[in-house]
Amino acid sequence: MAASMLFASAARAAEGTFDHSAFDGLLRAYVVRGLVDYDAFQASPSFAGYLRSLAAFDPAGLPRAERLAFWINVYNAYTIQLINAHGERDSIRNINRLFGILGSGPWREPIAVVGGTAYDLDTIEHRIIRPGFREPRIHFALVCAALGCPPLRSEAYSGARLEEQLEDQARTFLLLSPAKNRIDVAKRAVYVSQVFRFRDYEDDFGGSRESVARFIARYYPPGPERDLLESGRFEIWEYTDYDWALNRMPREGG
Repeated sequence: MAASMLFASAARAAEGTFDHSAFDGLLRAYVVRGLVDYDAFQASPSFAGYLRSLAAFDPAGLPRAERLAFWINVYNAYTIQLINAHGERDSIRNINRLFGILGSGPWREPIAVVGGTAYDLDTIEHRIIRPGFREPRIHFALVCAALGCPPLRSEAYSGARLEEQLEDQARTFLLLSPAKNRIDVAKRAVYVSQVFRFRDYEDDFGGSRESVARFIARYYPPGPERDLLESGRFEIWEYTDYDWALNRMPREGG
């Protein structure tokens, strides 16, 4: 690794910032309503340069909000890189399959280089972000390249705007994606994304369906939906189907 890159990395850490502007510009150009132009990312020298800047940077000295924004951007950027490294255009779950079985899977490939160390996506999410920040809204910001995920933002995360961005991600996913999350007051039914079911994710929202419901209630205006969620007296709790198709921008002619 070039000494100049290491020096620049140390200088940025001392300033308490990291420059995500290249990734921000790419997201604004190549992500539309959560759909990604993977081919454009693959062809972009700016994206390759951004990944090199991540590889040279140690975020340990950043303030908390800047560090969390950094790791969210790392996860999302390297998910895009993972898709392109394997030339995948159907589903992330096709990556590292053996004889039709998931095998090691896409999330355990050590593709993400940060500060000279290679990480897999599982490590970034489950060993760095979740235990290190204890912020449940990251589940609406980390995007696993599937249509069932929350939508990828058309901008990079930043420490200065992180609270606003996480709140907007939560509100968008919980209120504006009825195929994934919705409330039927007449049936006293709550339908939620499997985002709340994966692994032990429910624990991040309090560890029970009632605590998940109370979390979701925060994003509803006063009214019967919010009352039902806050009461915990729902009669139906159902997880909606999760679409693992790639969140790619459709091309003309297919």
